[in-house]
Amino acid sequence: MLKKIAVLLEMIKFKHTVFAMPFALMGAFLAKRGVPDFTVFFWVVVAMVGARTSAMTFNRIADRRFDAANPRTTSRALPTGEVSLFQSWLMMILASLLFFFACFMLNPLALKIAPLALGLTLFYSLTKRFTWLCHVVLGVALAFSPLGGWVAASATLQGYPWALSLAVLFWVAGFDCIYACLDADFDRDAGLYSMPAIFGRKNGFRVAVVFHALAFILFTLTGIFMGLNYWYYIGIVITAAALFYQHLIVSPQDLSRIRQSFFSMNGIIALTLFCATWLALATGP
Repeated sequence: MLKKIAVLLEMIKFKHTVFAMPFALMGAFLAKRGVPDFTVFFWVVVAMVGARTSAMTFNRIADRRFDAANPRTTSRALPTGEVSLFQSWLMMILASLLFFFACFMLNPLALKIAPLALGLTLFYSLTKRFTWLCHVVLGVALAFSPLGGWVAASATLQGYPWALSLAVLFWVAGFDCIYACLDADFDRDAGLYSMPAIFGRKNGFRVAVVFHALAFILFTLTGIFMGLNYWYYIGIVITAAALFYQHLIVSPQDLSRIRQSFFSMNGIIALTLFCATWLALATGP
């Protein structure tokens, strides 16, 4: 049983929850101008785990035919038979129920926006079949992370810094556009859509640069709108360095270090901005 659980968690890359979780907590901390109650903190974490597990499992289910045909993904658990389709559907349903239960435990507004938030994350998995704007759809889905954290802690949308959700949107869309370069040739042959597949890797990288520049500006505006102090801007500087390095170590001609760019740098960005926000709130104006 433990081995099966480990395979399931690896299938959905559970460790990559670090990309969205810090922004959900960031939203909760900003709403409370400090550390939220333990119960809020706990249920926000549970909700994020449930939502991401559900979304990633559905992604693996929806893409299982393409994963089996793509040389890069043939070793995934569903194509190899390590995990059955029934087990995958069961995990997705249980994770979805966990997400809705966590939202129920938070407040009525959190529960009201839960279907839209989860629905968008599930819908993303289908978008590569008909639009090259799939990266933007993923960004919109993850932009609900800080919004959800804010609602969880405050039970209202009043005062929410919308620049933060827009920043997450463009940050996610940018790095997803870079990561899609790995499968550009396969996607084109399979009739799937992505910016690199439709417009080429070079143009995909150019779009990612624009998206990340917008994300940096919007992250900075978030600090200004929320009146955060110098700790936050130290985090902004580190974020800028991580974004620059992310583009420095990969290119349309050399994708050999794309996993380092995608996983390491984006994890650093998410954790840095959360910690910078926490320090800024803890130390005052």
